[in-house]
Amino acid sequence: MPIVVRIDVELAKRKMSVGEFADRVGLTPANVAVLKNGRAKAVRFSTLEAMCRVLGCQPGDLLEWVPDEHEAPHAAHGARR
Repeated sequence: MPIVVRIDVELAKRKMSVGEFADRVGLTPANVAVLKNGRAKAVRFSTLEAMCRVLGCQPGDLLEWVPDEHEAPHAAHGARR
């Protein structure tokens, strides 16, 4: 999957547990695990906002786009020659 979730990195930087994070964001620990493990198909903006508020970070600190190995860089952006 080309979108990598970096919640674990941000939690480690703050020495915050998944349980504390889940409680402060308003999610269940199971749903945080789904996000952390990259199994989520979508994230509501309100949830992303809450995660950024709790962690004091930007969305780009939590989500990173990584191209597939076989994907050409310009093809991923819709560029044409």
